[in-house]
Amino acid sequence: MGRRGRTDSTRRPRTPRHRRTATDGAPKNGGRRLHRTRRLIARAWKPLAATSVLGLGALVAVFVVAYTQTPDPRDLQPQERALLVGSSIAYDDGGEALTVGKLKRIPVSEDQIPETVINGVLGSEQRNFYTEPGVSPVGLARAVLSGGSAGGGSTITQQMARNYYDGLSQERSYTRKVKEILISIKVGRTLPPGEILTQYLNTIYFGREAYGVQAAAQAYFGKDVEDLDAAEGAFIGAIIQQPANFENVTPGSEMEEVLKDRWAYAVDGMVAMHEDDPEHGISQAEADALEFPETVDYTPGTSLSGFKGYIKLAVERELRERYGLSDAQIAAGGYEVETSLNERLMKTAEKAFDTALPDLPEGTNKGLAAVDPATGEIRAFHGGADFVNELDHSLVQRTQAGATFQPYVLAAALEQGIGRPETRSADIPGPFGGGGRDAGGTGGATDLLQATVESADVPFVETVVKIGPESVTETARKAGVDEEQFETAAMEPSIASGTFQLTALDQASGFATFANGGLHKPRHMITKVTDVNGRVLEPVDAARLERGTRAFSAATALDATFAMNEAVHRAPGIDAVLPTGQPVAGVTGTYGNARSAWFAGYTPQLATAVSLSRPDGEPLKIPGVEEVTGGSTSAKVWTAFMAEAMQGQEVRGFGDETATHGWNQVSRRTGGS
Repeated sequence: MGRRGRTDSTRRPRTPRHRRTATDGAPKNGGRRLHRTRRLIARAWKPLAATSVLGLGALVAVFVVAYTQTPDPRDLQPQERALLVGSSIAYDDGGEALTVGKLKRIPVSEDQIPETVINGVLGSEQRNFYTEPGVSPVGLARAVLSGGSAGGGSTITQQMARNYYDGLSQERSYTRKVKEILISIKVGRTLPPGEILTQYLNTIYFGREAYGVQAAAQAYFGKDVEDLDAAEGAFIGAIIQQPANFENVTPGSEMEEVLKDRWAYAVDGMVAMHEDDPEHGISQAEADALEFPETVDYTPGTSLSGFKGYIKLAVERELRERYGLSDAQIAAGGYEVETSLNERLMKTAEKAFDTALPDLPEGTNKGLAAVDPATGEIRAFHGGADFVNELDHSLVQRTQAGATFQPYVLAAALEQGIGRPETRSADIPGPFGGGGRDAGGTGGATDLLQATVESADVPFVETVVKIGPESVTETARKAGVDEEQFETAAMEPSIASGTFQLTALDQASGFATFANGGLHKPRHMITKVTDVNGRVLEPVDAARLERGTRAFSAATALDATFAMNEAVHRAPGIDAVLPTGQPVAGVTGTYGNARSAWFAGYTPQLATAVSLSRPDGEPLKIPGVEEVTGGSTSAKVWTAFMAEAMQGQEVRGFGDETATHGWNQVSRRTGGS
């Protein structure tokens, strides 16, 4: 039908050009400027286009010159300095905790690698390996945009070049990426696909201390690579992306489901390859007959007994997330890793549970994490009894937080001017003065500060209704709670009762922010990483570590600290006073008929959270403890740990000795009061 036009009744009458005035349209000066701009563009576009073409031509010329000067892959030397050199992990005093990477490497020839393994690897990693060029345009674009630091998206040829040829694996920059691209292009044009695949499979890390596909076949299936069937070949391909996570998955665990999904993806890839080219992959009928293979048992060396295995997993996870290192680089890169972990406190964390709760049933999840408020450094944590079969109780295992989540509600409310008490002094009766507790209900709580002392849910739930759950979770996130934890419960007012599942590390990090005046420092245990050339690697969060992130005001932190200090001394059933004299602030939490029991608290120097729960989610039952609460259980473990952790530490206050939201003249208590 074409465009719609105005009807005759609505069409504006035209004004002849010679009769137009300045009020009829644009100002005369504006029209002249527009005319001059058009003339300038008309004159300039050709030179600009010519310059762009010349610039593009110059880039092409530079690339061509660089490519011609790139040595032939057959003349390059394989990496020597990084292969089979384990990475060392040290405690805060420099003493060695353990060494990662006592690897097994058994090179094999091309004819020893069966099609079953090649199909499994290509089905998982690069299904069009035989037709796709040696460089991925998508991976190249990502590398350019990230300054050479982004991983993923690389072809098998690029990965082989990076892992095999000298001078590529240790750099993370444009220079390294350009070298990798040039060598990969030349490799793809020089070497046959079979040789590229063989070098690739001989030089990547598969977990279980296995470097190369032959060592992997022996480590996972107890047989040579040439004897692996199609299901086992798909397994080999499936574990390439996450070897450290897949090396010893627990039956029935979430990680096992992830591995099985990855294996199914590899099998689907083999079918897709076969549909494109019947000479590769397997048919759908063959795929339907495959079953997920069983692996042989894996028992790490005795050097990883006790908490050392948990240190290994935690450090490897942090090297991947904060330093961008691959599992292969961690295992064989020869890095020196310094941590903030204190060996004495690691042992104390283990001992504290036996000291405080000697009859704690076997299998109980025992979380404990301690964080330095000023730096965000993890000083100690309790992993568990066996890192091979148990998730880390403190850094990974989650359970409902109960009332230990309420300080975030308090902080969010105070930031909005809600929940402040009336001005009162120390001689006024009430929870913040010298009087006794009111009977019944919330103890007569008229504000959130008093409700904190009383551990009263209703005022906090009402507050979440008023300020919104998103406001609370944002405050908790800024304080240090991992954002993914907010997916563990519905976003509704009941979060004030602690429905979110948190780790002990979440709470130690979050409460450390209160101790640090509302300034959050990202939690971490790695303090320095040095490569084999003596170069110090910088973590991705270096800037945030240096300056910190403001979660809430110092005034809010002080008021919340005051309330939690009062809770330690006035709330019933809490025994968290330290014999060393340091002031303590903290709260208990018990959720769902004691399905979890918490105490999270801090001194000015250290924030520590303790959690107890059962793997089956049932209520805790502890011999000798008539009523299981955070105060009767976790608070005792906290005190046992902190009493030793604070030995020899200076007795300091929490900052200003008066509050700022209307309740002044009340000193913070110390352990000796």
